[in-house]
Amino acid sequence: MITEILKGLSITLDYFFKPKVTENWPAEPHKVSPRFRGRHFLARYSGGQEKCVACYLCQQVCPAKAITIESEERPDGTRYPTKYEINMIRCIFCGYCQDACPEDAIILGNTLEFPTRTRKEMIYSKEMLLALAPEGHNGKQPPQADTHCPHAYQKPQKDSQVSDNIAKQPTERKEKK
Repeated sequence: MITEILKGLSITLDYFFKPKVTENWPAEPHKVSPRFRGRHFLARYSGGQEKCVACYLCQQVCPAKAITIESEERPDGTRYPTKYEINMIRCIFCGYCQDACPEDAIILGNTLEFPTRTRKEMIYSKEMLLALAPEGHNGKQPPQADTHCPHAYQKPQKDSQVSDNIAKQPTERKEKK
């Protein structure tokens, strides 16, 4: 019985003196794989026009039914989405929407964390998704670096503007009466 206790203590002492593998989270963001599928965003053409043509393929292929699209026609006959929403609570981050898109309009980025205070903030509108796209992104590949700092106390990986919709979050919780 004593030998088993000593063996257990020796393992504990071995790990006590080895270097620690703990991440410095939340001060530093998590390291993610290059193939990681995170927060969605909508890409634009270099002229500023959104790439989405409201073909409804991403809505049809989504297994969680997290995408909602409504569209209208422009005077020149092309369609565009008037409403494009993704319910991030329902999304399973499978990447089917990105694979199905013929225009490379929807991209899954590298953002791992996107905390909110309410469930309503987890429904991303078209304007929010367009604002999340990094500057100069061509829409072919996910961005190399995360352009959004998910927490106020984390250091951003890149200097960039964050959408007003995302950045203006209440700092204090309202108490229920």
